[in-house]
Amino acid sequence: MRRAPSYLGRSIACAAYVVVCFPALALGAELRLPDFDSLRDKASDSVVISLDESLLGMAGQFLDPSVAGDAKAKSVIQGLKSIQVRSFTFEKTYPVPSAEIAALRAQLTPPRWQQAIKTHSESDHSDVDLYIAVDGQQAQGLVLIVTEPREFTVVSITGAIDLAKFHSLEGHLGVPKLPAGK
Repeated sequence: MRRAPSYLGRSIACAAYVVVCFPALALGAELRLPDFDSLRDKASDSVVISLDESLLGMAGQFLDPSVAGDAKAKSVIQGLKSIQVRSFTFEKTYPVPSAEIAALRAQLTPPRWQQAIKTHSESDHSDVDLYIAVDGQQAQGLVLIVTEPREFTVVSITGAIDLAKFHSLEGHLGVPKLPAGK
């Protein structure tokens, strides 16, 4: 498995800070992800996950409450409205279609959405962006966009969630495990 670049570790540390600062992720802020069909056709590997509230409830039934990690994940997803993941890996460098990215970013505008983290690595030709939908002091949505020459991932999570417990979703329901910070 490929080791995450160091800037990604710093980005995740910043995201963890944001997670601790917001006490709950409330309802709403649904994001309409583009189909990304052109990426799926060119990708060597792709993951497309779309779980709405009813599917999350059904998925929660498969989590074993006697297993600590499953119990925590189950408590986190109980208030969620959706989890959407789109992840594509390419054998060769592949430019992400700018029209699809523009359609995605057009939805992530103030005042509803605030960009909490934006990183760029010229050496790796990669970008990581974290957006949070905010209503007053209440977060309502979280979107992570990671663009690399051979990978592209979007994670969108909406609904009521205690962000201090957010890491409990890692490795469950298609949410990837994040590398430990240094």
